[in-house]
Amino acid sequence: MCEKRYESAPASGAVYGLGLIGAAIYFIGGATGFWMGVLGFLKAIVWPVFIVMAALKELAV
Repeated sequence: MCEKRYESAPASGAVYGLGLIGAAIYFIGGATGFWMGVLGFLKAIVWPVFIVMAALKELAV
């Protein structure tokens, strides 16, 4: 029998984690109230979406 072994890249998780912390500081730092802070945290979770959208806007010039 052939046993397949899948390993993840731990470096990508570290990059995402650092990006999450940085985005949370950025978005929550600009919040004017509690619910804006909650929205900032939610934005920090999906921060790669904003990067991809900006890159696609630039490529579609």
